[in-house]
Amino acid sequence: MAQIREIKKRMVAVGTIQRITKTMQMIATAKFTAAVQRARSTQPYTEKIRELVAAVCSDPAELDHPLVGGDRPKTGRELLLVIGSDRGFCGAFNSNVLRNSLRYHRRRIAEGVEVQVETSGKKASNFFKFARIPVAETHDIGDKPLFEDVSKLADRLMDLFTAGEVDSVHVAYMRFESNSRQIPEVQQLLPLQAPEMDPSGVSAAMYEFTPDEASLLNDLLPRAVRTSLFQSYNDAVVSEQIMRMIAMKAATDNAASLGRTLKRDYNRARQARITTELTEIVSGAAALA
Repeated sequence: MAQIREIKKRMVAVGTIQRITKTMQMIATAKFTAAVQRARSTQPYTEKIRELVAAVCSDPAELDHPLVGGDRPKTGRELLLVIGSDRGFCGAFNSNVLRNSLRYHRRRIAEGVEVQVETSGKKASNFFKFARIPVAETHDIGDKPLFEDVSKLADRLMDLFTAGEVDSVHVAYMRFESNSRQIPEVQQLLPLQAPEMDPSGVSAAMYEFTPDEASLLNDLLPRAVRTSLFQSYNDAVVSEQIMRMIAMKAATDNAASLGRTLKRDYNRARQARITTELTEIVSGAAALA
Protein backbone atom coordinates (compact mmCIF):
# COMPACT_ATOMS: atom_id res chain seq x y z
CA MET A 1 0.00 0.00 0.00
CA ALA A 2 2.84 2.38 0.92
CA GLN A 3 4.55 1.70 -2.42
CA ILE A 4 1.40 2.53 -4.40
CA ARG A 5 0.92 5.78 -2.43
CA GLU A 6 4.56 6.78 -3.06
CA ILE A 7 4.30 6.08 -6.80
CA LYS A 8 1.07 8.11 -7.00
CA LYS A 9 2.75 11.08 -5.28
CA ARG A 10 5.62 10.90 -7.77
CA MET A 11 3.15 10.79 -10.67
CA VAL A 12 1.49 13.96 -9.39
CA ALA A 13 4.88 15.68 -8.95
CA VAL A 14 6.07 14.69 -12.44
CA GLY A 15 2.78 15.88 -13.95
CA THR A 16 3.21 19.27 -12.25
CA ILE A 17 6.78 19.55 -13.53
CA GLN A 18 5.63 18.66 -17.04
CA ARG A 19 3.01 21.43 -17.00
CA ILE A 20 5.58 23.95 -15.75
CA THR A 21 8.21 23.05 -18.35
CA LYS A 22 5.55 23.08 -21.09
CA THR A 23 4.55 26.60 -20.05
CA MET A 24 8.17 27.73 -19.96
CA GLN A 25 8.67 26.28 -23.43
CA MET A 26 5.71 28.24 -24.77
CA ILE A 27 6.98 31.47 -23.16
CA ALA A 28 10.48 30.91 -24.58
CA THR A 29 8.99 30.28 -28.02
CA ALA A 30 7.10 33.58 -27.90
CA LYS A 31 10.18 35.47 -26.71
CA PHE A 32 12.32 33.80 -29.35
CA THR A 33 9.93 34.85 -32.12
CA ALA A 34 10.09 38.48 -30.98
CA ALA A 35 13.86 38.42 -30.43
CA VAL A 36 14.70 36.88 -33.80
CA GLN A 37 12.59 39.55 -35.52
CA ARG A 38 14.58 42.28 -33.73
CA ALA A 39 17.90 40.65 -34.57
CA ARG A 40 17.06 40.19 -38.24
CA SER A 41 15.71 43.72 -38.54
CA THR A 42 18.92 45.26 -37.15
CA GLN A 43 21.30 43.04 -39.15
CA PRO A 44 20.89 44.92 -42.50
CA TYR A 45 21.48 48.26 -40.75
CA THR A 46 24.67 46.97 -39.14
CA GLU A 47 25.97 45.62 -42.43
CA LYS A 48 25.09 48.86 -44.26
CA ILE A 49 27.02 50.93 -41.72
CA ARG A 50 30.08 48.77 -42.33
CA GLU A 51 29.65 49.18 -46.09
CA LEU A 52 29.45 52.95 -45.68
CA VAL A 53 32.65 52.99 -43.63
CA ALA A 54 34.39 50.99 -46.34
CA ALA A 55 33.05 53.34 -49.04
CA VAL A 56 34.07 56.53 -47.22
CA CYS A 57 37.52 55.20 -46.40
CA SER A 58 38.90 55.16 -49.94
CA ASP A 59 42.44 54.54 -48.67
CA PRO A 60 42.59 52.35 -45.53
CA ALA A 61 46.31 53.00 -45.17
CA GLU A 62 45.59 56.67 -44.48
CA LEU A 63 42.77 56.02 -42.04
CA ASP A 64 43.62 58.00 -38.92
CA HIS A 65 40.95 58.00 -36.21
CA PRO A 66 41.07 57.49 -32.43
CA LEU A 67 38.78 54.46 -32.67
CA VAL A 68 41.14 52.76 -35.11
CA GLY A 69 44.03 53.07 -32.70
CA GLY A 70 46.99 53.60 -34.95
CA ASP A 71 50.44 54.06 -33.46
CA ARG A 72 49.99 54.90 -29.81
CA PRO A 73 51.63 53.76 -26.57
CA LYS A 74 50.47 50.37 -25.36
CA THR A 75 49.25 49.91 -21.80
CA GLY A 76 49.24 46.11 -21.79
CA ARG A 77 45.62 46.16 -20.64
CA GLU A 78 42.45 45.18 -22.48
CA LEU A 79 38.77 44.98 -21.61
CA LEU A 80 36.59 41.89 -22.00
CA LEU A 81 32.81 42.31 -21.91
CA VAL A 82 31.01 38.99 -21.30
CA ILE A 83 27.32 38.81 -22.24
CA GLY A 84 25.44 36.13 -20.30
CA SER A 85 21.84 35.73 -19.18
CA ASP A 86 19.97 36.78 -16.06
CA ARG A 87 18.11 33.46 -15.74
CA GLY A 88 18.96 29.80 -16.11
CA PHE A 89 17.11 26.87 -17.70
CA CYS A 90 18.62 27.75 -21.09
CA GLY A 91 20.66 24.63 -21.79
CA ALA A 92 24.32 25.13 -22.59
CA PHE A 93 23.99 28.84 -23.42
CA ASN A 94 25.80 30.24 -20.38
CA SER A 95 28.28 27.38 -20.02
CA ASN A 96 29.44 27.70 -23.64
CA VAL A 97 29.83 31.48 -23.50
CA LEU A 98 31.50 31.49 -20.09
CA ARG A 99 33.90 28.65 -20.87
CA ASN A 100 34.91 30.34 -24.10
CA SER A 101 35.48 33.67 -22.35
CA LEU A 102 37.45 31.98 -19.55
CA ARG A 103 39.72 30.27 -22.11
CA TYR A 104 40.32 33.60 -23.80
CA HIS A 105 40.98 35.28 -20.44
CA ARG A 106 43.52 32.65 -19.39
CA ARG A 107 45.27 32.74 -22.77
CA ARG A 108 45.67 36.51 -22.68
CA ILE A 109 46.87 36.41 -19.08
CA ALA A 110 49.47 33.79 -20.09
CA GLU A 111 50.59 36.17 -22.86
CA GLY A 112 51.25 38.86 -20.28
CA VAL A 113 48.17 40.99 -20.94
CA GLU A 114 46.09 42.39 -18.08
CA VAL A 115 42.42 41.66 -18.80
CA GLN A 116 39.74 43.84 -17.21
CA VAL A 117 36.48 41.90 -17.08
CA GLU A 118 33.03 43.46 -17.29
CA THR A 119 29.85 41.40 -17.36
CA SER A 120 26.26 41.70 -18.52
CA GLY A 121 23.83 39.26 -16.94
CA LYS A 122 23.71 37.74 -13.46
CA LYS A 123 24.98 34.34 -14.58
CA ALA A 124 28.19 35.84 -15.98
CA SER A 125 28.76 37.88 -12.80
CA ASN A 126 28.25 34.86 -10.55
CA PHE A 127 30.53 32.72 -12.72
CA PHE A 128 33.51 35.07 -12.50
CA LYS A 129 32.87 35.61 -8.81
CA PHE A 130 33.02 31.84 -8.29
CA ALA A 131 36.21 31.68 -10.43
CA ARG A 132 37.72 34.42 -8.20
CA ILE A 133 38.25 36.73 -11.17
CA PRO A 134 37.55 40.39 -10.32
CA VAL A 135 34.70 42.02 -12.26
CA ALA A 136 35.23 45.74 -12.82
CA GLU A 137 31.65 46.58 -13.84
CA THR A 138 28.32 44.80 -14.20
CA HIS A 139 25.69 45.99 -16.67
CA ASP A 140 21.95 45.37 -16.51
CA ILE A 141 20.69 45.39 -20.10
CA GLY A 142 18.01 42.70 -19.73
CA ASP A 143 16.55 40.30 -22.28
CA LYS A 144 15.01 43.15 -24.32
CA PRO A 145 18.04 45.32 -25.06
CA LEU A 146 17.25 48.91 -26.00
CA PHE A 147 19.51 50.73 -28.42
CA GLU A 148 19.72 53.72 -26.04
CA ASP A 149 21.05 51.56 -23.19
CA VAL A 150 23.54 49.74 -25.40
CA SER A 151 24.65 53.06 -26.92
CA LYS A 152 25.51 54.42 -23.46
CA LEU A 153 27.58 51.31 -22.77
CA ALA A 154 29.29 51.57 -26.18
CA ASP A 155 30.08 55.26 -25.57
CA ARG A 156 31.66 54.37 -22.23
CA LEU A 157 33.81 51.68 -23.86
CA MET A 158 34.87 54.11 -26.60
CA ASP A 159 35.80 56.70 -23.96
CA LEU A 160 37.99 54.16 -22.15
CA PHE A 161 39.68 53.21 -25.41
CA THR A 162 40.28 56.73 -26.72
CA ALA A 163 41.58 57.82 -23.30
CA GLY A 164 44.25 55.15 -23.59
CA GLU A 165 43.12 53.18 -20.52
CA VAL A 166 42.81 49.96 -22.54
CA ASP A 167 44.47 48.81 -25.74
CA SER A 168 41.44 46.90 -27.01
CA VAL A 169 37.86 45.93 -26.21
CA HIS A 170 36.52 42.44 -26.89
CA VAL A 171 32.99 41.08 -26.48
CA ALA A 172 32.28 37.44 -25.56
CA TYR A 173 28.78 36.42 -26.60
CA MET A 174 26.76 33.77 -28.44
CA ARG A 175 26.50 34.53 -32.15
CA PHE A 176 23.23 33.46 -33.73
CA GLU A 177 23.51 31.93 -37.19
CA SER A 178 20.36 29.83 -37.47
CA ASN A 179 17.83 28.00 -35.33
CA SER A 180 20.14 25.00 -35.21
CA ARG A 181 23.50 26.79 -34.97
CA GLN A 182 24.74 29.21 -32.31
CA ILE A 183 28.45 29.82 -31.90
CA PRO A 184 30.23 31.21 -28.79
CA GLU A 185 32.53 33.95 -30.01
CA VAL A 186 34.97 36.59 -28.75
CA GLN A 187 34.66 39.55 -31.10
CA GLN A 188 37.02 42.52 -31.25
CA LEU A 189 34.95 45.66 -30.83
CA LEU A 190 37.83 48.14 -30.55
CA PRO A 191 40.05 49.11 -32.20
CA LEU A 192 38.01 49.05 -35.36
CA GLN A 193 39.57 47.11 -38.20
CA ALA A 194 40.37 49.21 -41.26
CA PRO A 195 38.35 48.05 -44.28
CA GLU A 196 40.22 45.79 -46.62
CA MET A 197 41.39 47.20 -49.93
CA ASP A 198 40.19 45.78 -53.22
CA PRO A 199 42.45 42.86 -54.34
CA SER A 200 43.56 44.89 -57.37
CA GLY A 201 44.97 47.49 -55.00
CA VAL A 202 42.62 50.14 -56.32
CA SER A 203 39.39 51.27 -54.73
CA ALA A 204 36.38 49.83 -56.55
CA ALA A 205 34.76 53.25 -56.88
CA MET A 206 35.73 56.87 -56.27
CA TYR A 207 33.28 59.26 -54.64
CA GLU A 208 33.17 62.94 -53.78
CA PHE A 209 31.83 63.37 -50.25
CA THR A 210 30.03 66.32 -48.71
CA PRO A 211 30.95 66.89 -45.96
CA ASP A 212 34.52 65.62 -46.20
CA GLU A 213 35.60 62.06 -45.41
CA ALA A 214 37.00 62.94 -41.98
CA SER A 215 33.68 64.47 -40.86
CA LEU A 216 31.75 61.47 -42.12
CA LEU A 217 34.07 59.02 -40.35
CA ASN A 218 33.71 60.94 -37.08
CA ASP A 219 30.02 60.06 -37.23
CA LEU A 220 30.15 56.65 -38.91
CA LEU A 221 32.85 54.99 -36.81
CA PRO A 222 31.17 55.55 -33.40
CA ARG A 223 27.88 54.52 -34.99
CA ALA A 224 29.52 51.33 -36.27
CA VAL A 225 30.70 50.49 -32.73
CA ARG A 226 27.24 51.08 -31.27
CA THR A 227 25.45 49.00 -33.90
CA SER A 228 27.98 46.15 -33.63
CA LEU A 229 27.53 45.97 -29.86
CA PHE A 230 23.75 46.18 -30.22
CA GLN A 231 23.82 43.34 -32.74
CA SER A 232 25.89 41.26 -30.30
CA TYR A 233 23.25 41.75 -27.61
CA ASN A 234 20.44 40.86 -30.01
CA ASP A 235 22.25 37.70 -31.12
CA ALA A 236 22.84 36.73 -27.48
CA VAL A 237 19.15 37.16 -26.59
CA VAL A 238 18.00 35.11 -29.59
CA SER A 239 20.47 32.32 -28.76
CA GLU A 240 19.38 32.32 -25.11
CA GLN A 241 15.70 31.99 -25.95
CA ILE A 242 16.14 29.27 -28.55
CA MET A 243 18.34 27.24 -26.19
CA ARG A 244 15.79 27.69 -23.39
CA MET A 245 13.04 26.58 -25.77
CA ILE A 246 14.99 23.44 -26.70
CA ALA A 247 15.89 22.69 -23.07
CA MET A 248 12.29 23.04 -21.88
CA LYS A 249 11.01 20.85 -24.72
CA ALA A 250 13.52 18.15 -23.74
CA ALA A 251 12.46 18.49 -20.08
CA THR A 252 8.78 18.20 -21.05
CA ASP A 253 9.46 15.09 -23.14
CA ASN A 254 11.48 13.52 -20.31
CA ALA A 255 8.71 14.24 -17.81
CA ALA A 256 6.15 12.66 -20.14
CA SER A 257 8.34 9.57 -20.53
CA LEU A 258 8.88 9.31 -16.77
CA GLY A 259 5.13 9.75 -16.22
CA ARG A 260 4.39 6.79 -18.51
CA THR A 261 6.95 4.66 -16.65
CA LEU A 262 5.47 5.58 -13.28
CA LYS A 263 1.95 4.83 -14.51
CA ARG A 264 3.09 1.39 -15.66
CA ASP A 265 4.75 0.77 -12.25
CA TYR A 266 1.60 1.99 -10.50
CA ASN A 267 -0.60 -0.40 -12.48
CA ARG A 268 1.74 -3.30 -11.76
CA ALA A 269 1.84 -2.53 -8.03
CA ARG A 270 -1.96 -2.15 -7.92
CA GLN A 271 -2.40 -5.43 -9.78
CA ALA A 272 -0.02 -7.16 -7.40
CA ARG A 273 -1.92 -5.81 -4.39
CA ILE A 274 -5.26 -7.01 -5.82
CA THR A 275 -3.78 -10.44 -6.54
CA THR A 276 -2.44 -10.64 -2.97
CA GLU A 277 -5.80 -9.68 -1.50
CA LEU A 278 -7.62 -12.27 -3.65
CA THR A 279 -5.13 -14.93 -2.59
CA GLU A 280 -5.69 -14.05 1.08
CA ILE A 281 -9.50 -14.22 0.65
CA VAL A 282 -9.37 -17.58 -1.14
CA SER A 283 -6.96 -18.97 1.45
CA GLY A 284 -9.18 -17.78 4.33
CA ALA A 285 -12.27 -19.31 2.70
CA ALA A 286 -10.43 -22.61 2.18
CA ALA A 287 -9.36 -22.65 5.82
CA LEU A 288 -12.91 -22.15 7.06
CA ALA A 289 -14.16 -24.93 4.84
